Amino acid sequence: MPDSLNGLTQADVLERRARGQGNTAQIQTSRSYGQIIRENVFTFINNVLFGLGLALILLGRPSDALVSVGVILVNVVFSLVQEIRAKRTLDKIALVTRPTVLAVRDGKEVTFDPKEIVVGDLLKVSPGDQICVDGVVVNGSMEADESLLTGESDLVKKKLGDPVYSGSFCASGSILFEAQKVGTESLAHKITTSARAFRRVLTPIQRETNLVVRIVLIIAVYFELLLLINSLLNNISFVDSVKMSIVVAGLVPNGLFVAITIAYALGAVRIAGKGALVQQSNAIESLANVNVLCLDKTGTLTANRIRFHELAPIGISNEEMRAILGDYAASTPTGNRTNEAIAAAMPGQKRTVIAEVPFSSERKWSALCFDQPERRGVFVLGAPEMVAPALVDGHDLEGKAAQWTEAGLRVLLLAYHPEPVSLLKEDQQPRLPEGLAALGLISFSDELRPEAKETLAAFAKAGVKIKIISGDSPETVAALALQAGMSKDLKTISGLELAKMETAQFNSTADECTIFGRITPQQKEQLVQALRSQGNYVAMIGDGVNDVLSLKQANLGIAMQSGSQATRGVADLILLDDSFAVLPYAVREGQRIVNGMQDILKLYMSRMVYVILLVVSTGIVSGFPFSPKHSSMVALLTVGLTSLALAAWSKPAPVPHTSLLRRLIHFALPSAFIQSIFGLGIYLAYLVPAYQSATALSPNIQDPVILFDQALLVGQTALAIFSIFCGLLMVVFVEPPTEWWTGGAVLSVDKRPALLSLGLFVAFIIFLFLPGASRFFDFTRLKYYDYFIIGGVAIIWALVLRFTWRSRLLDRFLEINL
Repeated sequence: MPDSLNGLTQADVLERRARGQGNTAQIQTSRSYGQIIRENVFTFINNVLFGLGLALILLGRPSDALVSVGVILVNVVFSLVQEIRAKRTLDKIALVTRPTVLAVRDGKEVTFDPKEIVVGDLLKVSPGDQICVDGVVVNGSMEADESLLTGESDLVKKKLGDPVYSGSFCASGSILFEAQKVGTESLAHKITTSARAFRRVLTPIQRETNLVVRIVLIIAVYFELLLLINSLLNNISFVDSVKMSIVVAGLVPNGLFVAITIAYALGAVRIAGKGALVQQSNAIESLANVNVLCLDKTGTLTANRIRFHELAPIGISNEEMRAILGDYAASTPTGNRTNEAIAAAMPGQKRTVIAEVPFSSERKWSALCFDQPERRGVFVLGAPEMVAPALVDGHDLEGKAAQWTEAGLRVLLLAYHPEPVSLLKEDQQPRLPEGLAALGLISFSDELRPEAKETLAAFAKAGVKIKIISGDSPETVAALALQAGMSKDLKTISGLELAKMETAQFNSTADECTIFGRITPQQKEQLVQALRSQGNYVAMIGDGVNDVLSLKQANLGIAMQSGSQATRGVADLILLDDSFAVLPYAVREGQRIVNGMQDILKLYMSRMVYVILLVVSTGIVSGFPFSPKHSSMVALLTVGLTSLALAAWSKPAPVPHTSLLRRLIHFALPSAFIQSIFGLGIYLAYLVPAYQSATALSPNIQDPVILFDQALLVGQTALAIFSIFCGLLMVVFVEPPTEWWTGGAVLSVDKRPALLSLGLFVAFIIFLFLPGASRFFDFTRLKYYDYFIIGGVAIIWALVLRFTWRSRLLDRFLEINL
């Protein structure tokens, strides 16, 4: 046992750690290497393709297996490299915000990492601190927020002898507690992991992408079943069945997930350099969807530096009021910013406190009870409107308070009861003593963050509604908001008024008002829920433990680095420099990611629909459109390499509010449908003459299957070349460098995608004339003029597609606006 309240000695610590009584549970700040490997390598579709590749090797077709599975392996390796780099970067940055604990050892307070805790340590907890191990209170009292454990938002009183649990937070008060359960025996590592590391909250584009992938997966499985039935009914060889299965399995857009991973990793690294830690991989993209931003005043809009401003005594002298406040601040067991500001301006004498009610954001008042000749009775310090109901005298407090609040000052009321009465109700909950006498008002100034005005203006310009939610009076908050450059016609309301409203009126008020003052943590949570229920995408910025509930309810939770461990624990994004000036930049990064993903989805959707239509069309006519090697080459050049480039080169721009699915249909359906018609024509135009020629040149070969296979390779080669030509033109349509290319997408001006397409086109032409390389990938040699014919057909396809988009033929046929 520790020696009284002096804590363990260094010898005790070493002995207990040697006995295995240390807090060995590690706090996970991101996914493990094992998780990254499992999630990228052993996906369902990868496992299918690996199995088919193994079958080809066993059947003596190693080159087909290498090419078919090789593209997947390239994607997997690239994804692993990017995610591991991102993990290492994020883990290094996470060291900045790793929680620490304050302990008493050898009679001295020391700060260290939670993993240094051993059984028997005396740990000190103050408001906002996270409790990292289980234990029992040995000194002091506090109110604990156990919502992460129980789901209940009510604060739980903790006093001498009461248990405290890891994963909870100190909301008010201060205690010393003895660590009893550490490491895997406590709940700390479980709670911290679930609160901090890789919380999957899908963004709109992720949900729509997953929907597309699931639909394609269903189609691919259905086609695989048809191929199996076809193979059994028509005696198709097992080798050919496996080849066709690989092409169909390739419909599932594995590379799409690689592109998303790269976009998130690049965004996280870019934003880290600007001063923000991404705790959830999609947090930056999520910012691009935000249309309502809620923020606290203290510590967010202001710099969390409170300074004493002025006193307005009532019935006592200025000196007497200063002496009372000085003693109050010096005697308060639980420190906070307000007490620190009072103590700095009015030094006092520490006196014995026989009862205390710590300040809480829900009550908005604190109280101390003294029973000494020099200082006797109950002294209450809190928001005037919260303390006023308990006053007996009728002093006019509103005049001076209104004058200060209109100037943006924070105002508190000091009140007094001459007798040391109880501060608790029968249920042990705090209560205000009746019959209080007002002693005076005290005002404090908040320092507005230097970047506040510019940041709020940037959000307003982007069309994001700002909601300032604070525990201070609405008038004070409104005055600061005006100083920060917000519009003068903003509407204000107080928590007292909200408490009287029905749900419908509450929700309507949440949408109409900008400033919310005297708000409790529960009301803050309710406001976020109300805004979300109206279809808004809500971000919440907070720094105190009173913000935890609302952060958890928001679509995107953002915390300040200097805020409590509680807020950092549940946040998706942490502002490392305590400056939300980085957020407009992060929004632009989010827009970059969203716009890049939309471009990539257009490419993948076009290719998937095109291949599906071709498989159906050629299946009805005769044959199969691609060999595995052709399919791999087409995928690599048209969506593999190009999607990686589009992810890296995407530009920030406002995200369209129209449905992503509609935009994809507008782009992909006409391009895929028209390309499939032209592709089927190319396929038949080369297949039929090749079959006739093979029959005429090989009269000794009686087996029509052999002759058809020879001709099929010619048709597949011509179709693969046509598909690559069209796929590279599609990249230019996705990112139009000039007005001529617009129709499926808006003007981009960026010429890099077009130059990439041109470079890949030249590389492919060179590849076609390298006998060894083209033969390895099953490209049979065509006549020279055939390449010009196929290229000409691709140009005609592009012209027809451009006309279809610009004349909105699909929209008119479907009678909807895409």
